[in-house]
Amino acid sequence: MQVVYRANNLIEAHLAKHALEGLDIPVFIFGESLLGGAGELPLFGVLRVCVPDPYVEEATAYLKELPLEQGCEDHGEGDPGALPATG
Repeated sequence: MQVVYRANNLIEAHLAKHALEGLDIPVFIFGESLLGGAGELPLFGVLRVCVPDPYVEEATAYLKELPLEQGCEDHGEGDPGALPATG
């Protein structure tokens, strides 16, 4: 799975998820269960909208068209959105 969008909040994550599911793209939100955590967890960058590898290009192109605040536009080297989703 690859990260196609890093959401600032849960609402943004679910907006992206539901938009992609409307295209029959399987989607998983990583970090959703960590929102209630405290202590050493980072405040931002916890929510990652991920899709299976074959859908990355289609999902990224579609998310660019949506009025969301940020996305993983360039999947080049050094882009945190290009990292494989783990855990």
